[in-house]
Amino acid sequence: MKRQLVATLLVLLALPAFAASAPGAGIAALLTHADAGLGLARPELVRRMAHRSRARRRRLLSSRETEAGADRPVRAGLGAGAGGSIVTNEYLVHLSVGTPPRPVALTLDTGSDLVWTQCAPCLDCFDQGVPLLDPARSSTYAALPCDAPLCRALPFTSCGGGGGSWGERSCVYVYHYGDKSLTVGQLAADRFTFGNADGRSERRLTFGCGHFNKGIFQANETGIAGFGRGRWSLPSQLGVTSFSYCFTSMFESKSSLVTLGAAAELRSGAAFQSTPLLKDPSQPSLYFLSLKGISVGSKRLPVPERRLRSTIIDSGASITTLPEDVYEAVKAEFVAQVGLPVIGAEAGAALDLCFALPATAPFWGRRGRRAVAVPSLTLHLDGADWELPRGNYVFEDHGARVMCLVLDAAAGEQTVIGNYQQQNTHVVYDLHRDLLSFAPAQCDKLVASL
Repeated sequence: MKRQLVATLLVLLALPAFAASAPGAGIAALLTHADAGLGLARPELVRRMAHRSRARRRRLLSSRETEAGADRPVRAGLGAGAGGSIVTNEYLVHLSVGTPPRPVALTLDTGSDLVWTQCAPCLDCFDQGVPLLDPARSSTYAALPCDAPLCRALPFTSCGGGGGSWGERSCVYVYHYGDKSLTVGQLAADRFTFGNADGRSERRLTFGCGHFNKGIFQANETGIAGFGRGRWSLPSQLGVTSFSYCFTSMFESKSSLVTLGAAAELRSGAAFQSTPLLKDPSQPSLYFLSLKGISVGSKRLPVPERRLRSTIIDSGASITTLPEDVYEAVKAEFVAQVGLPVIGAEAGAALDLCFALPATAPFWGRRGRRAVAVPSLTLHLDGADWELPRGNYVFEDHGARVMCLVLDAAAGEQTVIGNYQQQNTHVVYDLHRDLLSFAPAQCDKLVASL
């Protein structure tokens, strides 16, 4: 199994993460889903995603309880400390670092800022299926000094001294996330390569060379690429005013797409809707949205708008989570409108609300399966109504005759729109105008159009 995983990782990292090299064209790179290439069945893919999501929420809840017990203020939402959101490691961007270039696979995370990857020597790291990035083998690697502006801007840094493993007066960082995951290492600069010989773009960027990394990580990733609002994020360092992504279905092996700069102006041909991107000084890295309400079918739920005030869109989170009372309202309306027997949490899938699919007509015909009627799910944003495609909130396991709602509740006040709900949607972040635009798209065709 381990050999198979390593072989799969080598194939994924060999994918041509391409880049537009013409001046002003911006950068475009390929993404793969974290479980791509493992040959897993659809129910197993959902189980893995749900278990990762819940494991992180348990760690976050434990963290909050610890802080509360120590009479420390508990921050609502996902942001915590110097880091950002809970990252569920779903979509990986492939690029190379150093001279000569060495491949890395970083989780695309709009909920945090730092770009980092594991580095040798590794003091305490999670397993990864490709060799660690070794700064000693890169002729363009340079550790940042303690007085560098980007070092001083990080909340938790110190000076390496004494000529030890950290280097004389080099910037040593600590960056942690809401689920207690953290990375500790040396802040450095090196050459980042987006693409291959057919279309290469190179930039010198600051990143974290992590020597101590703990958390719920997977063996097919090497670190995280922060796409948040902070100055250490990839969009900020590249100086772009826009970026976009288009996630293919997690059930397909087709590549997804992320674009930065002028390349983000690509359009899928569909009509885009737009809604303002908001800021919250208490969580400055995150992208907030004004969520006004939620409808199940034609019924708008009687949820006070104030309960939806803290809403973020997050590429690094998998399943959309709602405050517990809001989730219960959504759940109750689905139960009322679907009209099928509720079987509670489907044990294997780790999803909360599931229905038993009937084995007789009219749901099963001679010509194959017929889709069970389910109500639509619409997020009413400021200036836009985001009606989710059926496959972005309903999962059907016809073998087990089970249909589940792919949403969940989370403690706290924050609503998080995760990447499962963003599949096959072209999402564009206009950082200059603080505007989020989105439209349905066939993301694999968008990749092929470049």
